[in-house]
Amino acid sequence: MDLLSHYRRMAANNLWSNDRLYRAVHALQPGEFEAERTSFFPSIKATLNHVLLVDLYYLGMIEQDGVGRAILDRYSDFDDSAELAAEQAAFDRRLLAFCEALGEGDLDRQVFTDRGENGQIPEHVGDLLAHLFIHDIHHRGQVHAMLSGASVQPPQLDEFFLDFDWKLRRDEVTRLGLHVETEA
Repeated sequence: MDLLSHYRRMAANNLWSNDRLYRAVHALQPGEFEAERTSFFPSIKATLNHVLLVDLYYLGMIEQDGVGRAILDRYSDFDDSAELAAEQAAFDRRLLAFCEALGEGDLDRQVFTDRGENGQIPEHVGDLLAHLFIHDIHHRGQVHAMLSGASVQPPQLDEFFLDFDWKLRRDEVTRLGLHVETEA
């Protein structure tokens, strides 16, 4: 698998994993979404809002959308998990479309990242995408752990479109409209 294909699969996995996680979040009892929990952020709500905010920040820098760090001031936390899920899904589809449009040389292209007092720092697109994916995986893991202390069983998130698991995930992948190549 070449690196461009890997990033495209990571973007598809991001959409799929977030969809699975949010379906579990939607099944929480009233008050559990915002309930205080032990983690880096104090609730599932705070963690998932952080994920979306950072996603918007990094992809905005990669796309050079001109917003930069201003997104940090413009963003308002979502109190409703359904609204947050819809925004995250829209972002995930935007990220997937971006990755699907990547061409040779794009991963090595440098963009300037607005780092506030530290100025405009050049970064490679591939490095920023890798950071975004790792960041999302990290915080999804925290939400997964927080769900363990809630009324909902955490969903399985540690698959990567393996042929072995394809029969278990085909309906979800199809529902999301993902085109993931597999041998199965």
